[in-house]
Amino acid sequence: MSGSVVLSHYQAAAWLAARGQVAVLRTSLDLGRTEAEVRLGAEGVELPTGEHLDWAAVARVAEDLSGCYRLEGKDLVRIQAFSSRTGRAYSLYPTPTAPTLLISGIPMHRIKGTDPWQDTLSKVRVANPRGWVLDTCMGLGYTAIAAARTAERVLTIELDPAVVALARQNPWSQPLFTDPRIQVLIGDGAELLPALASGVFSCVIHDPPTFALAGELYTLEFYREVMRVLRPRGRMFHYIGDPESKSGRAVTARVRERLRQAGFQRLTPAPRAFGLLAEK
Repeated sequence: MSGSVVLSHYQAAAWLAARGQVAVLRTSLDLGRTEAEVRLGAEGVELPTGEHLDWAAVARVAEDLSGCYRLEGKDLVRIQAFSSRTGRAYSLYPTPTAPTLLISGIPMHRIKGTDPWQDTLSKVRVANPRGWVLDTCMGLGYTAIAAARTAERVLTIELDPAVVALARQNPWSQPLFTDPRIQVLIGDGAELLPALASGVFSCVIHDPPTFALAGELYTLEFYREVMRVLRPRGRMFHYIGDPESKSGRAVTARVRERLRQAGFQRLTPAPRAFGLLAEK
């Protein structure tokens, strides 16, 4: 275990099931990143950090299937935020591994048949990041974290400070703030890209919210800016959505046409990653 205590129903339900059965339980206090031992007593759960959670608090977490909770003092507080900038509600949605970000109830990662971390890795594998990498939509930072494993440097952009604050509370996002190869830039990607130097990035990973939430990140003007900041023979992975769905096919067709208009020479479908690879 490292850092703050963060729990979801996955941990809380396991504690309740073990109540009265064992005195010591090996579990996770950071949403599955690491393991630690807790003591299960008649009144509640004793953490290795010295804090004590009563069974009523544990039960409240176990009953909430869509939230993650951070221990603040003696209280378990739901990790969520409302942005005055966008007017949207944000929260962490738990999975057996890394949580996903909910924006107004919409998950920002695939969670059916996979998990947010594996979803991220499928995209990053297609992008094959090397050299300098631009991650246009930070979110919880999983893309930047995974890309930094092979890249020289990663610049990641996040529109909303509220999302950055949420990421700081997520155990799986911590390398975003500790890895010296990652730089976080707060602002509107569509406005920030024109200020970036031309031809500096070997790879761009573009994993935007849906068109309905962020249409400005699907425009011809945006793609032209991506083309400009890419080095010769640079590439962009563009997440679009389920290519087999009606909406996915429609968005893919529009994106392909605009990428061609922007000057991308080769477009390769990446159906397992729900996107395509565009090469300069």
